Amino acid sequence: PGAPKMRAPARELFRDPAFPASDSSLFSSFSTPLAQFREDITWRRPQEICATPRLFPDNPQEGQVKQGLLGDCWFLCACAALQKSRHLLDQVFLPGQPTWLDQTYRGSFTCRVWQFGRWVEVTIDDRLPCLAGRLCFSRCQREDVFWLPLLEKVYAKVHGSYEHLWAGQVADALVDLTGGLAERWNLKNLASSRSQQDGSGGSEPKTCWQLLSLKERCLISCSVFSPKAGARELGEFHAFIISDLRELRGQAGQSILLLRIQNPWGRRCWQGPWREGGEGWTQVDPVDSAELLSQLQEGEFWVDEEEFLREFDEVTIGYPVTEAGHLQSLYSEKVLSHTQELPGAWVPGQSAGGCRNNSGFPSNPKFWLRVSEPSEVYIAVLQRPRMRTVDWAGRAQAPVGDSRVVWSPASILGKDYPAVGLHLWKVEKRRVSLPRILSTPPVAGTVCHAYDREVHLRCELTPGYYLAVPSTFLKNVPGQFLLRVFSSGRVSLSAIKTVVQSTGPGETLLAGEWETVQLQGSWKIGQTAGGSRNFASYSSNPCFPLTIPEGAGPRCVRITLHQHCLDSDCHPIGFHVFQVPADNGGQGTPSLLLQKPLLSCVPHCYTQEVSRVCHLSAGTYRIVPSTYLPDTEGAFTVTIATRIDRRSIHSQEMLGQLLQEASFMAVMKT
Repeated sequence: PGAPKMRAPARELFRDPAFPASDSSLFSSFSTPLAQFREDITWRRPQEICATPRLFPDNPQEGQVKQGLLGDCWFLCACAALQKSRHLLDQVFLPGQPTWLDQTYRGSFTCRVWQFGRWVEVTIDDRLPCLAGRLCFSRCQREDVFWLPLLEKVYAKVHGSYEHLWAGQVADALVDLTGGLAERWNLKNLASSRSQQDGSGGSEPKTCWQLLSLKERCLISCSVFSPKAGARELGEFHAFIISDLRELRGQAGQSILLLRIQNPWGRRCWQGPWREGGEGWTQVDPVDSAELLSQLQEGEFWVDEEEFLREFDEVTIGYPVTEAGHLQSLYSEKVLSHTQELPGAWVPGQSAGGCRNNSGFPSNPKFWLRVSEPSEVYIAVLQRPRMRTVDWAGRAQAPVGDSRVVWSPASILGKDYPAVGLHLWKVEKRRVSLPRILSTPPVAGTVCHAYDREVHLRCELTPGYYLAVPSTFLKNVPGQFLLRVFSSGRVSLSAIKTVVQSTGPGETLLAGEWETVQLQGSWKIGQTAGGSRNFASYSSNPCFPLTIPEGAGPRCVRITLHQHCLDSDCHPIGFHVFQVPADNGGQGTPSLLLQKPLLSCVPHCYTQEVSRVCHLSAGTYRIVPSTYLPDTEGAFTVTIATRIDRRSIHSQEMLGQLLQEASFMAVMKT
């Protein structure tokens, strides 16, 4: 009797036209060592590779990652994080998809990848690159398990080709697979400056012993940039997985920290004192020695702390993610259950002021962070890639005028990202002199500007207002970014940004510094969908307060109402602004809305967005957005931009901060 036969599909299997089984999906420039296999690679579906393919293994060890011909050890190390947490795996690999023995199998799989603030669903067909009938890129310990090569294909599609995965950062892949944060520790700094922060802004541990408490909660990876003369077997610019840490008591009573390292190449590559039969094991109880050696899987080896610090250069740690989707602090184990994020951009000539060594630094994008209670806060600046962007189907798009992005060592080293940093100032109140504040030392800041996709700060903040300023090292360097805040306590985030927009007839809106606040709301049937002022139910509409503080004359304000819908599904929308009398006498909102509005944005229009520019004197106001007819449901955002009238800011501070490169390659030698 032979192997069980696969069910014949009822119809033709899916072939992905956006990522075909051809050279265009394999290569970007034919400049990596992968190009030598161009004529030999074929594409096969899992049922053509083995008799009974499975998506996931019964034994987790059988799903252990193994690297093939592609230099994507950085990505495979991050994939190991999904094996440690089923809810993370289910978040990426949508559960319940039909596989090869199911009647509904159609030859396609869908995964989710986190990209610049949102989860993107990417569908592929299951044709995989092979050499001589076997998978030539990533595979699991058991070659009939296919979750890993399928996810690798999804990631290759997001990036435009398999060749674009040739090198990268473990930290970037961890963020893409979890939506969280990742931190990098420079091991060479542990001995020389253990109390100093690294370029990510995180606090370095005093010793590797801190990793003991993290091993169960998150993925820990380590990297070699340039191996020492006696350890060439580690490979150059290679990433590994720290699969376990153990504290042992030596024969002489001393504490020994051992780390179990997994090489994605899947072969033994270590000849140190803790190899099988090495002299290191003579220091510990034979029972412990036998137990730890028996745990080794293919491609794993043990090292002690001294070896680890000597032979390896960097550690990357992905922040734990709870089942509720919240990050957990690496240091306090607090759940960072409060999150905020806002996009921003460095625009040459407007908001790309460079680092604090430049007089243009104050023109950089600025954000208000309000902390409501003592909190552990992480603030991250995530750059949008400049070389490649991704559409919603996961298809990679080259920049305009650039049909192919050329691979080069410079791009691997992170040169497609400008060096960026982040600084934070404490302010007593929101109405402050920005020139004065920015000329004082910040309360926190990244040690250097780093060529990383994301940098972040960890702070213990007291309640109050803070000013966050992300910057590039050089002036007039363009870029887009996402400012992300994770906090153990309540926080709110708003932007002060330059606004240059077209205005309606008779309106004038000057370029300059604007403080922008966004408010979310919705119209719900029977609750908050009151319709226009023609209807008695008008007072049930959402009502947002607006306060203009005392100052030098009226303030220029732009109010924008944006409904979240497709152009074809727009409801007629508008809004009114009511002034609350100084002698209000305690009258409620319904009574106030019976009065004549101070200004209106009507008639209600079938459009996604309406706006109005006005000049408001100091006082209290109410903004009431509405649809024309009652009981019309929809979600919306009200954006209030208030112009900050002040003189130009100039800073002559020369801090002499050094430009420090903090990126590495992760290339497999073939």
